[in-house]
Amino acid sequence: MAIRLLPCFLLPLAALTATAAAAAESTNTSSCPDTCGGMSIQYPFGIGPGCFRNGFEIVCDGNGGGGGKPVLAGATTTPIPVDRLSIRTAEARLVVVGCNTLGYIESQRGEGSSGYSYAYYTGCLSFCNDSGSAVDGACAGVGCCRVDVPPGITDNRVNFRAYSHKERLGFSPCDFAFLVDRESYTFRAADLRMDRNRTMPVWLDWAVRENVTCDEAKRSQQGYACVSSNSECHDSRNGPGYVCNCSMGFEGNPYIADGCTDINECERHDEYPCRGVCRNTLGSYECKCPRGFHSADPFKETCNLRFPLAVVIASGAAGCLFIVSVVVFVWLLRKEKRKTKEYFQKNGGPTLEKVTKIKLFKKDELMPILRSNNRIGEGGFGEVYKGLLGDEPVAVKKPKNVNLADQFTNEVIIQSRVMHKNIVKLVGCCLEVDIPILVYEYVPKGSLDDILHDSREPLDLDQRLDIAAQSARGLAYLHSDTITTILHGDIKPANILLNDDLVPKISDFGISRMITVDKKYTRNVIGAVSYVDPVYLQSGRLTSKSDVYSFGVVLLELITRKKASDSNNLLRNFLDAYTNERRVMELVDSEIAVTENMEFLHSLAGMIVECLDLNIDQRPEMIDVAENLRVMLKRSQSRRNEI
Repeated sequence: MAIRLLPCFLLPLAALTATAAAAAESTNTSSCPDTCGGMSIQYPFGIGPGCFRNGFEIVCDGNGGGGGKPVLAGATTTPIPVDRLSIRTAEARLVVVGCNTLGYIESQRGEGSSGYSYAYYTGCLSFCNDSGSAVDGACAGVGCCRVDVPPGITDNRVNFRAYSHKERLGFSPCDFAFLVDRESYTFRAADLRMDRNRTMPVWLDWAVRENVTCDEAKRSQQGYACVSSNSECHDSRNGPGYVCNCSMGFEGNPYIADGCTDINECERHDEYPCRGVCRNTLGSYECKCPRGFHSADPFKETCNLRFPLAVVIASGAAGCLFIVSVVVFVWLLRKEKRKTKEYFQKNGGPTLEKVTKIKLFKKDELMPILRSNNRIGEGGFGEVYKGLLGDEPVAVKKPKNVNLADQFTNEVIIQSRVMHKNIVKLVGCCLEVDIPILVYEYVPKGSLDDILHDSREPLDLDQRLDIAAQSARGLAYLHSDTITTILHGDIKPANILLNDDLVPKISDFGISRMITVDKKYTRNVIGAVSYVDPVYLQSGRLTSKSDVYSFGVVLLELITRKKASDSNNLLRNFLDAYTNERRVMELVDSEIAVTENMEFLHSLAGMIVECLDLNIDQRPEMIDVAENLRVMLKRSQSRRNEI
């Protein structure tokens, strides 16, 4: 049998389960009754026509005003009294009392479900073997069980699974199941014979239901409930719809115009602490220490006198130290500026700043790049760093030494005029340091030396011929197509850089490696011994044919993928193999030492022998080497296209 234990209700103003259907516009409720039975009634609840939002009517059962008793409107049988309207959020609990009893609630009738009439079921089983099994205060399945009602469940219907009570009629004649406020019921063994007219409180949660969410309500042309200017809308956490709250720092009724008023936090010390001087602001408050006092956190800590004697003395000493520090800093700054200006003058700044094709960088622009984590190379010339200037990636070279200022200036001017796709471009320089810093375009893939000997990236014959031909074109440009003849003097795989498309760019040329048209040679450069012309080493005469010799060694490394050593073993073995019945193929890299490449490899070997000739007059010019390589590459590509 079921028992009716739900006639006494408490209604919170901020939770959500009861139905509140169609909305009514907020009206002037100043003339509406605002109390019943000593309980305050505030909109959207109200008594009488025009005083409540549709679905929130309260009936004052009795004389009204201070007498009477508030009950829910629309009750069809027994009036349901309202004991409290509160912002408290409470939760209901299903309690089942009895022995051999399975009680459950069904909610939200389902449509087209497979075998179940309702969408939600929840309940529990209570059992006791004899009259002494149930214990006061224990509701865990012996004589009493309980289960929380999930949020969002509405229109609950209580039901039982039928079990026999024949053996238990003496101490548990009936089944009881009821919804109750979770804090308002404690099981007693005597409840197995509960008075069926007993009532207990349960909270009815509510929300404005005509729009499912806050966003939908705000878009609606009428009926939006949060009418106070300092209110906020919150989607229901328990069923569809929404509720309104006053914004932080405000209190009152968000459902009426101007219903949310500012909280004067300074008058509520327990809720809003302030150990200093409090000043109320709209929606908040300020808390500061008075003049001459201080506190790390005046909201929580007492304000203390700002400057005790010891602090004054310490502050005075600190102030003097600060002034001395400022004076020293200014002196050092002026000294640094004077030194910077002297370096700029010494390094040819007044001349170079007139050159339009070269950019002069400030020292501060390059300092972020010149950090150890940006360093990508180091050698006899100095250190190389990678960085960004604006959106342009650059390689910044910090040399260890440099020639005289006049020569450096002339060489930078000449380099600024070098414009060729196979020559690394000089972007600019910094003259505000003792040894000028050079800024070049950044070539991302690294050097030919890296690819041949470190990463050992696969390279077919056409790729090697293309790298060789374009490198030779760059060197030929330096020798023949510039106003001032530029000798590289240190040609080696490490100074041939490659971009992502394997386009080579000659680097590390120019500075201290140039001769003017009217001079025959210079003795300023000594490159890596493995690649340097023996004639140059003996005579000190650096000529364009010296670069041709070094390029011959590079070609040899390119086809053998063996590194030239200081002992010249690779060169000696190659020359011996070429002289003795042209057995060059034994030294060639196996990746390209295939039958179809034989003709081109023998042609390359002959070109290398010519470049390495100790009689410099017999060596070809670099422009001839470039042309021969171009023709050879074209023939190889044509042959592969035919295949």
